Amino acid sequence: MAERQAMPTILVVEDDALVRMYGMVVLEEAGFTVLEAADADEALLILDGLIAVDLLFSDIDMPGSMNGLDLACVVHERWPRVRLVLTSGHHRLPEGQLPAQGKFLPKPWAQDVLVRQVRELLHA
Repeated sequence: MAERQAMPTILVVEDDALVRMYGMVVLEEAGFTVLEAADADEALLILDGLIAVDLLFSDIDMPGSMNGLDLACVVHERWPRVRLVLTSGHHRLPEGQLPAQGKFLPKPWAQDVLVRQVRELLHA
């Protein structure tokens, strides 16, 4: 009997609870395992835990000790295999400003675009 492969785990980091829940639903319906954090500090606690995260999907503008871009840099340094998707309705980031394996998705993002971006990064 073949062993089932675990679905990739995505950590959604967004301070707006409704936007966070929407992103989680979209990604869960696409078949991913989804974790959530309201800010970078909470995200780092999750990443330091026992659950392996394959991709970080984070807003850039968040309260707390660091914004989403700073979080992405820390994640890239400490967990280089974790893929990164950053989003914002207020900023536009050129690819060179993101760590390697990172992509920018402007808000408002479409469900199919988010899922496609995530799948492309996970299979790169």
